Amino acid sequence: MAVGLILAAPSSGSGKTVLTLALLRAFARCEIAVSSFKVGPDYIDPAFHTAATGRPCRNLDLWAMRPETLGATARDVACGADLVIGEGVMGLFDGAADGTSSTADAAVTLGLPVVLVVNTKGQGASVAALVKGFRDHRSDVTLAGVILNNVGSEAHRAMLTDALEGVTPVLGCVHRDQRLELPERHLGLVQAAERPDLERFLDDAAEAVGASVDLDRLMAVARPPVVGPPERPAPPLDPLGQRIAIAQDTAFAFVYPALLDGWRHAGAELVPFSPLADEAPDSTADAVYLPGGYPELHAGELASNDAFLEGLKAAAARGVAVFGECGGFMVLGERLIDGDGESHVMAGLLPAITSFSAPRLHLGYRRMTVTHESPLGPVGTVFRGHEFHYARLVRQRGTPLFQATDATGRYFGPTGAVAGRVAGSFLHVIDREGV
Repeated sequence: MAVGLILAAPSSGSGKTVLTLALLRAFARCEIAVSSFKVGPDYIDPAFHTAATGRPCRNLDLWAMRPETLGATARDVACGADLVIGEGVMGLFDGAADGTSSTADAAVTLGLPVVLVVNTKGQGASVAALVKGFRDHRSDVTLAGVILNNVGSEAHRAMLTDALEGVTPVLGCVHRDQRLELPERHLGLVQAAERPDLERFLDDAAEAVGASVDLDRLMAVARPPVVGPPERPAPPLDPLGQRIAIAQDTAFAFVYPALLDGWRHAGAELVPFSPLADEAPDSTADAVYLPGGYPELHAGELASNDAFLEGLKAAAARGVAVFGECGGFMVLGERLIDGDGESHVMAGLLPAITSFSAPRLHLGYRRMTVTHESPLGPVGTVFRGHEFHYARLVRQRGTPLFQATDATGRYFGPTGAVAGRVAGSFLHVIDREGV
């Protein structure tokens, strides 16, 4: 039976992602079957988790997932593992705009203790007040201990540990180390697949953090997670077809494993292809899925990949269901304007022009209702998901795909586009609602 814990922090920027990766690799090097999950919506961090453990990392999202989807996904994470480590999102008590679905809520739902990662740079004895506040803020959350990060010196370490005497166990003190840094870009970390030095980074991080954190004590505080029954729930999204061609490369990497798991369990066959390698979707597929990613960074290359674009057009002409999310939606449109303001011709299957020039953040949970018949289901079908991008619509005509609201119920209006059997939007589907 697996045991688990969640690494959380007082706020973003505390170093919990790097420490999570280091601990995952450190336990894996100890020949412990370690698995992981990420709380909330995130595509980039889970790919690093998978690289660290060799096991798929899944997202657990209390706002967007039905309880049965959450339970089944938690079961998948724990299956075959000795230890499960979850990485929280933002600060421990931060969640959706409606105040729900924080890392603390996930810890309670899953029955897991929390280990708090505290960035101690510029902080001394006041760390005790900070940790006491997080320890006592909610009686239903179990704080198993802290890992002190960015410790400056041995004297600094002694000051911090003395202050925390009697407050909570100190499970590790990680000193400042330039090796424990990851480069970032506009949507978060530079993707794992783009790091040729990733294995060396993970091994170096495992050595540094493994020598600074008591792995045995960390394993001892872990508890068995609460998981769902063996029965599989209805998939988050019904399969788009029986044989689904899925774009998969560094330009189209943002896809949730739970979505693909649901399609596989429903009997669909998934056939990957690479638009960046100028591969067309499989000609025998009866559906094509273009997930999100970074097509704006490869717009010129994609625009010149005739086999890919003509293959998309041929699939649409055959009546194949074609669905694009965020980056995939941008490529299904008429043009994509890159960060330098250059316009690139895309597939032209949806009447939309998108732009990455003058980027502006669009971020948050979304509840989306299908407003016109589409590959996603009949009118009135409701999904939950999120929006996370810096691109904008320059122009869109035709029929919208969704009516959308945010987590508080605030109306966002019509969004996305449908043209026959082709559909797309900036929104990422996580799960269907209440089925």
